[in-house]
Amino acid sequence: MDPFAELVDYEKVALSAMAEAATSEDLEAVRIEFLGQKKGRLRTLQSLIGKIDNEQRPAFGKQFNETKTNVASALQRRQSELSRPESVASGLDITLPSIAVEHGRRHPLTQTIDEFKDIMGRFGFSVVEGPEIEDEHHNFEALNIPEEHPARDPLDNFYLAAAKSAAGGPVLLRSQTSTVQIRVMEKTEPPIRIVSVGRVYRPDTIDATHSCMFHQMEGLMLGDDVTMSQLKTVLSMFAAAYLGHDVGIRFRPSFFPFTEPSVEVDMNWGENWLEIGGAGMVDPNVLRGVGYDPEKVTGFAFGLGIERFCMKRHGITDIRRLLENDVRFLRQF
Repeated sequence: MDPFAELVDYEKVALSAMAEAATSEDLEAVRIEFLGQKKGRLRTLQSLIGKIDNEQRPAFGKQFNETKTNVASALQRRQSELSRPESVASGLDITLPSIAVEHGRRHPLTQTIDEFKDIMGRFGFSVVEGPEIEDEHHNFEALNIPEEHPARDPLDNFYLAAAKSAAGGPVLLRSQTSTVQIRVMEKTEPPIRIVSVGRVYRPDTIDATHSCMFHQMEGLMLGDDVTMSQLKTVLSMFAAAYLGHDVGIRFRPSFFPFTEPSVEVDMNWGENWLEIGGAGMVDPNVLRGVGYDPEKVTGFAFGLGIERFCMKRHGITDIRRLLENDVRFLRQF
């Protein structure tokens, strides 16, 4: 008989025997017959592997494992069915819920954030947290953003009129997670290798790729000889780890007040390139502001948009889908 056909016949007979088993004792006898380690039928089928041509052996091995898994899973289900207690009321199974309950699912952004943390953890980066309501010092001044800079325009930020900082100054919803790196550097001596993940707020016009609230992952690496080449390596490895080795990544010269030199990071989005964040070497002024000597300490920083990575991974074309709480959409993840 064809060995592949024997596997099919074995699974069919095994499943039928399990369905006919009326008691746990009957089912145990079926288990020994079909899945027993010494004399079970599965053991006999396994011996056929050595008799099959080399060309057919991989296919047979794959089908053998699938058959074994199917039979073992069916056995577990049948064991669970036979172990349920009988109700005193007309054979009703009192262990069943009274109504159907659908289990919830983790939001795709939550899944993405957890995976980001896992990947960066494997690269040696620790995860740190910071406040979402910030003072102007951490959100602007410590990041080398002067008072006259356009980024500080009240129309481009969410200032909170009803709150003040500890020093009595204005506060705002943070516009970037770079504020966390300042707080870490103020309290920590190099070397530093951290990422911070969280919400940021900017009054952008909402469209398919922009939102007034989104998530960023900020990274910071400081030491006595950190280079731009290491920054490019970390970002390229990260994109490959999350999106696959076929994703296109490019770096374009740019300007940010807190990094010098600076680059924009783009990834290939279908037929187009999409900006996913900014990066660069930490500006010496930022290092001096937290008490470091730029002659002895160098480092890089980067900020990546989490939504855009999530959208790329799952083929989502509109960022607004992530905030609509449409159960039909969320069930896909």
